[in-house]
Amino acid sequence: MRIAVLHGPNLNLLGARRPEKYGTTTLAEITADVDQTAAQWGATAVHYQSNHEGALVDWVHAHRDAVDAIVINPAGLTPVAYSLLDAIRDTDRPFAVVHISQWHALDGKDRNDIFAPLAAVYLAGAGWHGYALAVEALVFKVQNRVAAEASGNAAAGW
Repeated sequence: MRIAVLHGPNLNLLGARRPEKYGTTTLAEITADVDQTAAQWGATAVHYQSNHEGALVDWVHAHRDAVDAIVINPAGLTPVAYSLLDAIRDTDRPFAVVHISQWHALDGKDRNDIFAPLAAVYLAGAGWHGYALAVEALVFKVQNRVAAEASGNAAAGW
């Protein structure tokens, strides 16, 4: 099983950017933790980070048939990235949304997450560990779906 792990704008600066809010863990450290978690579950993670929505859309299009599930932290694109959401939805793969901080309470503002209603898994406020939790949850969901389909008991949706 291959799981795409996508990181949106500014996440390349994790560890240095606002450590009081996002911590001191770097994107490289998160990647290593996700890779270890995926391996423990018999999966492989492929990672991509971009500060540009179009680049993320292009990546999803290019890899849509090569992954079984997607983890995404859309970061600042969360309320506005409809083209990215459409690209992910069009893969027909389950996806998890991860926010390191508590997105809905960020800066005390009421925030809209356009990805939330369609996500199979949603994690906000679990810190960097949310990525590994999302991988674990998606592996579980995909394995259960495959087993259900094999036995003729597949339910619609993720």
